[in-house]
Amino acid sequence: MKILILNWRDIKNPSSGGAEILTYEVAKRLIILGHQVIWFSSSFPNALPEEEIDGIRIIRRGKTDLRNFFGSVHFLAFRFYQKEMKGKVDVVIDEIHGIPFFTPWYVKEKKIFLICEVADGLWIKIFGPILGTVGQLIERFYLKFPYKNTPCLTISPSTKKDLISNGIKESNITVLPMGVNIEKNIKVSGKERNLTLIFVGRLTVAKGIEDAIFALKEISKKNSEVKLWIVGRGDEKYVNYLKKISHDLSIEDKITFFGYLSERKKFELLGKAHVLIHPSIKEGFGLTIPEAGFVGTPVIAYNSSGLRDIVGDNSNGILLKDKTPKSIAKEALSLFKDKNIYKKLSSGARNEAKRYDWENTSKIIISCLEKL
Repeated sequence: MKILILNWRDIKNPSSGGAEILTYEVAKRLIILGHQVIWFSSSFPNALPEEEIDGIRIIRRGKTDLRNFFGSVHFLAFRFYQKEMKGKVDVVIDEIHGIPFFTPWYVKEKKIFLICEVADGLWIKIFGPILGTVGQLIERFYLKFPYKNTPCLTISPSTKKDLISNGIKESNITVLPMGVNIEKNIKVSGKERNLTLIFVGRLTVAKGIEDAIFALKEISKKNSEVKLWIVGRGDEKYVNYLKKISHDLSIEDKITFFGYLSERKKFELLGKAHVLIHPSIKEGFGLTIPEAGFVGTPVIAYNSSGLRDIVGDNSNGILLKDKTPKSIAKEALSLFKDKNIYKKLSSGARNEAKRYDWENTSKIIISCLEKL
């Protein structure tokens, strides 16, 4: 098959996340099986306009910002399809991240869309009441109308439920099992002596990182040696905002912002930390949870869409119904004190991590593409 993937970012984009990891892991396996894959995405500073990565042809055009519509990746994807791909591909995979490529309106070949999460209330959380409401209405429109009868791939039962409530037929939805990339030959010398929390992920408002910082302040009232490691990159303005909060709370000496790290260094820190903190209000899939589990680090997570699907309460971590920094602090202190419960959760986290395999993900996607 000749497969065209439309995604706002590619695997080398500094802002890429779990969706791009999923796309890359599946695409390179499609190449191994003899398929041809073209991945159309936006450009970014110092990026090549075209390159080949593990046999995948990457084409970069435009920006993700829709304010310059005719220079956006969404419009340029339409132009690229019309000029170079129309009638020459077998399948188009349309990846939705907020705003879709609207392929049901112009792609005549077989198509399927991949969506990791339905943003819904996140629109207002991120963009404010006016723009957020507009985004929310656009999302509801395209799910109920142009994409209603298009086959769909998603990554969690929670997102499947959201899709159904927005008009997508259940029979059209396939939930993919996710995989995890494990760095080989990781050497973890053991946990830190003092209570150490870690957050890993893109630094965005939706991740709830402020709550991790406020939780640290609560914990420090009872454990003055507690630390928080924040791993990941994000918008400079938002990162500076997080640092300001830390300064205002007089806990900046307890927080380390590592920025982007290699996979090896990331796993080393995950192994040394006692607890992964995941205070997102909504997720497609919390990829860092099984990553932390691989090195025996349990998670404290909010009982949010996408997270509740992979955190078995009291098996590989703790789900918080009360989504507050005080709840995070209470459970973190409790885990650090109760070695028996911590050992149980650490073991459970390791066992849970073993079931995430990209080979299974790829087999299901290939099966879906062949059935279109």
